[in-house]
Amino acid sequence: MQPDHKEGAGRASATAVADSQGSLPPTSPAVKPSAATPSAPSPTPSASAKTPTSVGGATSPRATTPAAPSSASKQKAPATSSLAGRIRPKSTRQGVATVYKAGVGDGACSYGPSDTMMIAAMNTTDYETSKACGAYVLVRAANGASVTVRITNECPLPCAPGQLDLSEQAFAKLVPISTGRIAITWSLLSPDTAGPISIRYKSGSSPYWCGIQAIGHRNPLAQLEVRSGSGWRQLARTDYNYFLSPNGSGCGGAIRITDIYGERLTINGIALRPDAVQPTQVQFTQH
Repeated sequence: MQPDHKEGAGRASATAVADSQGSLPPTSPAVKPSAATPSAPSPTPSASAKTPTSVGGATSPRATTPAAPSSASKQKAPATSSLAGRIRPKSTRQGVATVYKAGVGDGACSYGPSDTMMIAAMNTTDYETSKACGAYVLVRAANGASVTVRITNECPLPCAPGQLDLSEQAFAKLVPISTGRIAITWSLLSPDTAGPISIRYKSGSSPYWCGIQAIGHRNPLAQLEVRSGSGWRQLARTDYNYFLSPNGSGCGGAIRITDIYGERLTINGIALRPDAVQPTQVQFTQH
C-alpha cells in the first residue's frame, strides 16, 4: 500500500451546525486518530500504509539531538494568496465548540502527547489535509471567556465548517464541561511563546522513501521542500501531517519550510534518523 493510505476507522456521528441550540451530550464525536508508524520500506520507492491508533494510546516521541547542530537561513517567498488556505490571518470565524476526551493529546496531526492539553480538533473542511495542524487559535465564548488552543487533531464529517472540538481541559476554560456545546468565535494567532522548530523523519524513512514533519512552528505551515539536485522539490502533504518523498529524493538533505505569511526557512544538518525529534535554531517571525 502507498505510504499515505488510510485504513478505515470508525466515526461517531458529529454534532449539529453552529446555529443549533438543541440539548446535546457533553462529549462530541470521536476525533480522527493519529497515524501509526509504517513498516520500513525496501530499497525500492515503496512504503507501507498508515495504521490508525486510538486517541490516548500514543507514546511519547523519542527525542534525539542531531550529530551536528542544524543551521538555517531565512528569506521571503513570492507573495501568493493561496498560502493561507481557509484559516487566514486577521479573520474572525463563527462556529461552535464541542468537547472530547483527548487522552494524552495525540491526534491526526501526529505530534504525540501534549504538555498542556490546551488543544483542539479542527473540522475536516477547515483541516484541509492537515494544513491546520499546529495553528494556534484564540477561541471566545459569548460569556466573555476565552482560551488559546493548538490544532492537533481532526474532527471528521459531519463536523461543520467553523466547528472546533476542544479537549476537556480547554473547554472547561470557557464553560462547564457538562454544557457540551456552545457558540463561539475564533481567530488565528501568531504567539510570542513558541520555541525553536524541530524536524522529525517518520518511522521507516530511508534514502529510498521518507516522510518529514515540522513540529512547533509558530505560524501554520504552507509548504515543505527538499533540495533535489540543483533545485528544490515541494513534497506532497498527507492528512496525518507528514510530507512524503516516495522515491527518496532529498531525504537526509537540506529542508526548506514556508509559513502562510510567505517566510521561508532553509534548514541544514538534520540527519535521516526515523522517529527522532531534532531541534533547529530557528522560528518563524511573529505576526
